[in-house]
Amino acid sequence: MMKKSPPAANPDAYVAAITGWQRPCVESLRAAVRSAGDVEEVVKWGHLVYLSNGPVLLIRAEGHRVLFGFWRGKRLLSIDERLKASGKYELANLELREGMTVSPAIARRLAKEAVALNKSIGNPQDDAKSKSKSAPRKKSAKRARRISRKSGM
Repeated sequence: MMKKSPPAANPDAYVAAITGWQRPCVESLRAAVRSAGDVEEVVKWGHLVYLSNGPVLLIRAEGHRVLFGFWRGKRLLSIDERLKASGKYELANLELREGMTVSPAIARRLAKEAVALNKSIGNPQDDAKSKSKSAPRKKSAKRARRISRKSGM
């Protein structure tokens, strides 16, 4: 079992702990994002998260990739078609592997558009909360079989 390391104390410590090709990749993305506008940079959930009226984007260095993810990323597909929808709601990630890059201009544009979306639409976490409250609960297939057996159907 892999031992989990403690989260970085701050964004600079997060970047300082990165080795290999991922470090210059993260440094480039970070510089582009920070130049894109007014965002708060924090270490949250074990990686860099940028906030502006809620979470906007993340940069996460992993063993063989760097993720450049956006809470409203599905709305940014026209800027970079490499963005892939991920999970529920509007999440989309750009998965970078060794030798892949994102130009600083594209990274900055993605960040600016993501900040603008949060400003105009609101905090994406609020969307997630309201959708989960209003969505009807689905019965699992197993539960549905159990209910039908009990009722003699």
